[in-house]
Amino acid sequence: MTTSPAHSQTDVLFCGLTTALARVGLPAPTGLERLSGGANMESWRFSADETPCVLRRAPTLEMMAGRALNHAGEAALIRAARAAGVTAPDVLVELQPADALGSGYIMRCLPGTPDPTVILAGDQPGALLADFARELAAIHAIPAAGLPAPTMDTAAALAELKTRFLSYGGDRPILALAVCWLEENLPAPTAPHLLHGDFRLGNVLVEHGRLTGVLDWELAHLGDPHEDLAFGCMTVWRFARPDRPAFGLGTVDAFVAAYAEAGGVSFEPARFRFWLVYRTLWWALGCLQMGAMWRSGIDRSHERVVVARRASEQELDLLLLLETQAPAAERDRPLPPAIEQAAQPQGEPSGAEILTAVSEWLSSDIKPLVSGRGKFDLAVARNALGIVARELDQRPTANDVALSADLLSGRASLATPGLLSQLRRMALGKLTADMPKYPALATAWALWEGT
Repeated sequence: MTTSPAHSQTDVLFCGLTTALARVGLPAPTGLERLSGGANMESWRFSADETPCVLRRAPTLEMMAGRALNHAGEAALIRAARAAGVTAPDVLVELQPADALGSGYIMRCLPGTPDPTVILAGDQPGALLADFARELAAIHAIPAAGLPAPTMDTAAALAELKTRFLSYGGDRPILALAVCWLEENLPAPTAPHLLHGDFRLGNVLVEHGRLTGVLDWELAHLGDPHEDLAFGCMTVWRFARPDRPAFGLGTVDAFVAAYAEAGGVSFEPARFRFWLVYRTLWWALGCLQMGAMWRSGIDRSHERVVVARRASEQELDLLLLLETQAPAAERDRPLPPAIEQAAQPQGEPSGAEILTAVSEWLSSDIKPLVSGRGKFDLAVARNALGIVARELDQRPTANDVALSADLLSGRASLATPGLLSQLRRMALGKLTADMPKYPALATAWALWEGT
């Protein structure tokens, strides 16, 4: 009898974890379960005797290529943060090559949920927002000397983002617009502080409406604290509450006031705005990078290609951020006509209809048969089918290499007659096909359809 790939992977994990846990006097793991989510790293939950644990790992060393912070450095930063009073996990042991599990480390579980839906349904968002502000102030106060975190040079990092944009085709005009704005608004260097780098809903644990853990330190680095402050205020991380600009929990003013009260650095609105645009562009390119990883063969999971299509979320958000720079006449210009929809088929089913039929079958017949990580993978697969079906039906356009080049060179700008309305139509059409449930999409339709 052959062993299924799932069983084989579990067997490998069991053996490797048993070896790693023995180094710190803990018994073999029980109840191995892969956790949902994690665009870059795998997370597995298990117990070692009475100790609930989580393994965080990259299954292959190739997945760590190009990372400025390896897992040993990440674990060291988590330990330093915990020692400084941050609610970071307790790292028990790092993986070694002999464990044959790739790169990573094992942590003791913390209580709480990372689920943004559950967190945002809490009845004391103001108290939780203050917790976030206090935690970031504590992280930024940790002495930077001797930490294994890389230092970020903003100008060099922006140049690298531009290079990546061009390497992905350089054909998305809204991303080109963001690159230009960032180059024109680069802030002066500031004293570097330790940053978490990914502090947002989904990477924190909350229980009974209060913060219980700060997870996912893989992007930690030394830099401008405004980067951390802005990142969690990105529209994408507000989830179902785009009306609450700070983490989906409250206002930026309330967040900044709580951060100042906790001893955070002096707040500068212009720096905050720069980093809000920067990290939105950064995440758009991070999404596109997922597609590049899939094409390269590093990771052929279908989750990669679906996350890659989330770049259109960030294009919409970038345009909402940057369109305030356009002349009033351009902001008031009506949308151009939408692309004419394909006629509804009367004979044989269209490609979009076939994909819809497969998705419905997956939901009705296959979904009841899967559990755990399988449910997540099934949801991703159905999302992929929906994207392709809508693309076939709606035929959105988001790529224009000539227009992108004109924006990068300064030959076009938001003052160019008709350009803003063209970009608005482009963003609406692409996101409606890619991720029609993205909360900010409804906001954009309401703002732009009336212009």
